[in-house]
Amino acid sequence: MSGLGRLVMWIMNTITRALVPLMILSAAACAQDDRYQQALPLTTGSISGAGPSSGWTGQPGASGHPDMTPDAIMAAVANFPNCIAGMWPDAAKRGIPRSAFDEFTAGLEPDVKIMDFVDAQPEFTKAFWDYVDTLVTDERIARGRELLAQNAATFEAVERAYGVDRHIIAAIWGIETKYGTVAGDRAVIRSTATLACVGRRTAYFKDEFLAALEILARGDIRPDQFKGSWAGAFGSTQFMPTAFKRYAVDFDGDGRRDVIGSIPDVVASTANHLKKAGWQPGETWGYEVVLPQGFNYLYADPARRLTMNEWARLGVARPGGQPFPRAGDKAYLFVPAGSNGPSCLMLENFRVIMKYNPADAYALAIGHLADRLRGGGPIVGAWPRDERLLSRSERLELQQHLARLGFDIGEPSGRLGLKTRVAVRDFQAKSGLIPDGFATVAILERLRSR
Repeated sequence: MSGLGRLVMWIMNTITRALVPLMILSAAACAQDDRYQQALPLTTGSISGAGPSSGWTGQPGASGHPDMTPDAIMAAVANFPNCIAGMWPDAAKRGIPRSAFDEFTAGLEPDVKIMDFVDAQPEFTKAFWDYVDTLVTDERIARGRELLAQNAATFEAVERAYGVDRHIIAAIWGIETKYGTVAGDRAVIRSTATLACVGRRTAYFKDEFLAALEILARGDIRPDQFKGSWAGAFGSTQFMPTAFKRYAVDFDGDGRRDVIGSIPDVVASTANHLKKAGWQPGETWGYEVVLPQGFNYLYADPARRLTMNEWARLGVARPGGQPFPRAGDKAYLFVPAGSNGPSCLMLENFRVIMKYNPADAYALAIGHLADRLRGGGPIVGAWPRDERLLSRSERLELQQHLARLGFDIGEPSGRLGLKTRVAVRDFQAKSGLIPDGFATVAILERLRSR
């Protein structure tokens, strides 16, 4: 059979496999709660937990992007060989030998199942408390303390070289891959090639695919080791290929930057990433705090950074009356679940952690796990676990109502980022409500009535 014939046969088989789940999903769509991606069990901070499979559901992406429609995806799949071949000139400009390009792209087929994951990152779809509960567990705390003790000399040397808190590095290791035990089993070349040619972020992933080819051509990672998450992140602390190029270091001196098999390279590379992102030595990520009665929640604004002394004068204190170790450090107030949940003062290092993964829930989980690894206790404030989270369609509707009323929420997407929280807060303030920025069913109902 010719190459074209094999491609046509593969596309027909993929379409056939997609039809069965489509029929099942159409019957269950009304019953499924889209607040949780039930097909994507959360096992780490960035990996879905699903193994390599061509079992794409055939469903459009939740983002609504035109490149995430089934027709657009299948058209891109049909063009996949041409897309890969078309990247050779850019690979050549990066010094990748033709022989290496041909070797590592030979027989590549797109992993279309990835399209089910693109719009379903758990950092943006789960409640803060569910996300933190899932990742900061007794098992992760115990194992992290063991590894810190077993590799004390390495952590000491890295901390001395880069100035980054060892507990933060260990927390990233624990949350990203459960200390390397669930680092992903998808071929990085195949994943990045798929995303470079199919879906809504092809320009971004083209760079990742070419960087992955560079890593293989240089010999830092062996092809049989080069496996990771559906998005192409690999290694114990989940480096994207471009991040590996910028931050990975050969700390053990063996001539290879190995973030898969070398603990010194893993720890040092992660520290280098945080240092170059602006890590402040000697400063923590933040503190859980208790707010006084009648507190003005308009102070809960990332743009309003006050010193610890200034927050203390406003009545903000740590649980149990513990002092703030560095009175001059500046922080902003973050209330992830509104006035009925925990409150935290976030220092500059919290923003640095978000440069590793741009999600508040992720950075909070990292900071909290780091505190537990150094001997701290659980979060004191109670989460509003009885609060029903808004579904994606409800979040999108809430954003549309806010935009209709003149609040700046950016482009409505169904994801509640900083702009939406600020808009909710401003709407609450104008409505005589506690302006905590937490989007609830009650807020949506009030918006509907306007």
